[in-house]
Amino acid sequence: MADNDRGAPVLSLSAMGKDYAAPVLDGVSLELRAGEVLALTGENGAGKSTLSKIVCGLVQPTRGGMLLDGRPFAPASRRDAERLGVRMVMQELGLVTTLSVAENLLLDRLPHKSGWIRRATLHELAERQLAKIGLDGIDPATPVARLGIGQQQMVEIARNLQDDTRVLVLDEPTAMLTPRETAHLFEQIELLKLRGVAIVYVSHRLEELQRIADRVAVLRDGRLVDVRAMAGVRESELVQRMVGREVHEHEGRERRVAGPVLLSARGIGRAQVVRDVDIELRAGEIMGLAGLVGSGRTELVRLLFGADRADRGEVVLHDGTPAAQPVQHARKGWRSPMQAIRAGIGLVTEDRKSQGLLLSQPIRVNATLSDLGAISHAGWLRRAKERQIARRLVELLRIRSRSIEQPVSTLSGGNQQKVVFARWLHRECKVLLLDEPTRGVDVGARADLYAELDRMTDAGKALLMVSSDLRELMAMCDRIGVMSAGRLVAVFERGEWTEQSLLAAAFSDASGRVPGSPADSASAAPAPTSADA
Repeated sequence: MADNDRGAPVLSLSAMGKDYAAPVLDGVSLELRAGEVLALTGENGAGKSTLSKIVCGLVQPTRGGMLLDGRPFAPASRRDAERLGVRMVMQELGLVTTLSVAENLLLDRLPHKSGWIRRATLHELAERQLAKIGLDGIDPATPVARLGIGQQQMVEIARNLQDDTRVLVLDEPTAMLTPRETAHLFEQIELLKLRGVAIVYVSHRLEELQRIADRVAVLRDGRLVDVRAMAGVRESELVQRMVGREVHEHEGRERRVAGPVLLSARGIGRAQVVRDVDIELRAGEIMGLAGLVGSGRTELVRLLFGADRADRGEVVLHDGTPAAQPVQHARKGWRSPMQAIRAGIGLVTEDRKSQGLLLSQPIRVNATLSDLGAISHAGWLRRAKERQIARRLVELLRIRSRSIEQPVSTLSGGNQQKVVFARWLHRECKVLLLDEPTRGVDVGARADLYAELDRMTDAGKALLMVSSDLRELMAMCDRIGVMSAGRLVAVFERGEWTEQSLLAAAFSDASGRVPGSPADSASAAPAPTSADA
């Protein structure tokens, strides 16, 4: 790209607005420049996704206009936008899981001859596309359904890295990626900048914005409240502009005083995925769970909830007294999630959309689904009671919505996550298992969720929290266990851990042995603010 072209406007937005029952976007004017990354940030529900979808033809604006390279731009569909080089990697994956990686990458341009797909050519083209983002080790013939969710996200990104791209919108692209995958993505972003591509980078991860963005635009309540150069901007400034209120940090908290054991597992295992884990969850504390991809963290949580059947070991529910007397044994784990729920255990799943919510149903139904007995009598649903409970939960968790009748599919990611939390608050579980509870959640909603976790521990609940973000675990947890190769290889008490020691344990083998020195292991880890999960 010629030097005199750098910084030229590629896409201009003028007074963009979108109304549903109420305005969700109002009077947003922006310019996207060639060869730069514009960070777009704000709380969940601020209008980021709506604005991005308007740019990419997925949503039609109520008012305002756009210019692409100085010409009127009003795409009627995503295909229309893509024909003009405007593409979007959405937070919700759009892959066809029954097709292969190669077929997904080239779905709209499959090489063929006489009506037959040319498989050799297809796989050759797919391999080139995968190599761009460091996935050259994946067989293009692999069905997408067999990939992990992070690898699926990388395939979605690879599908949109086309040579004719003029504008690329990335909506929370690293939410499910490891640091290594994130590094590959950032390398591609730098190459796209050199080609003059204008990039909109939507994210809540402020440390990433500082690494990759040239400018930052902040949305709040559908309005553009700030646009500035990213250099020199402090995280605290961005947070203040995003939420419009003070957000309390949890760094340096005192260790909670743990109560008696509420749940314990002995020798729990499933094939080689989870290998003979012993773990105790205590009243009034949060235990964190860190580890690398494939370490068995999510699989352990699923065994403790009965979502997967263990083939050895036991889970024991205790009575909550200092003597921690067992009140219920589950040989080889719970038979089903329902048995675990009846025992007082809840699970906030890693994937709220496919596993945690009934997307087409309203907030009212989703928030009360875990305990229908509390809102029914003699087999009949008590609608007034259901509405009363739902309204209380919406108010308690500050769920931003038009009403309790709003379908959860229309809520922002952070508010959807709050609805999942509401379900288990309604159930009043003794033990809550949390798998990536703040993934894709903005700083304001995250602070609300952290405050709720504090209230739960104050009430004597036991929490187990899986997170890819080591800073989150170190800020919130009283103990942190580290998984490696299916085993729980180390447990650190608050005050004992460092980021280095946690990463060294995560990179150890299943016996807890760290290859080389701890310093070597830590220095080999990519830019760790996360446990590569």
